[in-house]
Amino acid sequence: MKILITGGAGFIGSAVVRRAIAQGHEVVNLDVLTYSANLDNVASVADAPGYAFEEADICDAAKMADIFARHRPDAVMHLAAESHNDRAIDGPLDFVRTNVTGTAVLLEAARAYWNGLAPEAKAAFRFHHVSTDEVFGALGEDGAFTEETPYDPNSPYSASKAGADHLVRAWGRTYGLPVVITNCANNYGPFQFPEKLIPTVVVRAMEGKTIPVYGDGRQVRDWLHVDDHAEALLLVLQKGRLGETYCIGGDSTHRNLEVIQMLCAELDRLAPANTPHADKITFVADRPGHDFRYSIDAAKLKAELGWEPATPLSEGLAQTVAWYVENRDWWQAIRDKGFHSERLGLAKG
Repeated sequence: MKILITGGAGFIGSAVVRRAIAQGHEVVNLDVLTYSANLDNVASVADAPGYAFEEADICDAAKMADIFARHRPDAVMHLAAESHNDRAIDGPLDFVRTNVTGTAVLLEAARAYWNGLAPEAKAAFRFHHVSTDEVFGALGEDGAFTEETPYDPNSPYSASKAGADHLVRAWGRTYGLPVVITNCANNYGPFQFPEKLIPTVVVRAMEGKTIPVYGDGRQVRDWLHVDDHAEALLLVLQKGRLGETYCIGGDSTHRNLEVIQMLCAELDRLAPANTPHADKITFVADRPGHDFRYSIDAAKLKAELGWEPATPLSEGLAQTVAWYVENRDWWQAIRDKGFHSERLGLAKG
């Protein structure tokens, strides 16, 4: 299968690219290369047979049409998105442009291409839109998100992703485009840009800086290793029922502070400092619209496609910390370009 993967130089996208190549698929990696994209993430497959890279903006309709015409993919895996909640608070229109308008432009390019395919290729074509559990809003002290949970986004980022989800469903129902949607839990693992929680903690600790924690750190998240997610995404692309949504979770819900303490303990083992890393934890004002609790029930995906998360959180965090310790050059290069992992998210007057 030849898969057009948008956002394939990002964190989750690059994991999908690497796994797709390992499974023997051809990949067209389409990425505009924003600040958080990094071609080093796919360096291990850059010379693989069947791999191609296209630097392009999904909002560019002419370029999208050209890429479909030249590469003639069998499927689309759409991961290109602005995804950092803190940045969305200060610059929401960038998120609307990429996540909503960009998705609409890509859908139209895919529809035009799909309409021109021969019957057999048209029947086999798929458009897989990758989304987040944040579109569902926040949970209380119990319960879990399912495919039937109503949408209730609370931040500019989650609202933009909710809009994209609705567009994909509308293109499926209105035009018959063969679509499938997934909504995932919080991802973690190697190659994650150091603005998200886990790499922020690890990198700042290794630099001897404070570790900022929003509010009291009691927010609950479901943690999913990126390699387990990539496996699920490719499985849904190939075998998921068209028109359906699948929730992908890690079966691992923990309070943010617990995860940070686990990271600090692992850092004490692999990169010890003069004092325990947990001593660097500093509580800061919470960001606006910060959802309290997420948890995913992935029973549908497990029952229909036989998928299970394979990486326990303790094992995944140990592996992730080890990767950042061993790959300082990767994140130091990001630092050298001027990015520093401060926690953002306080709305500016």
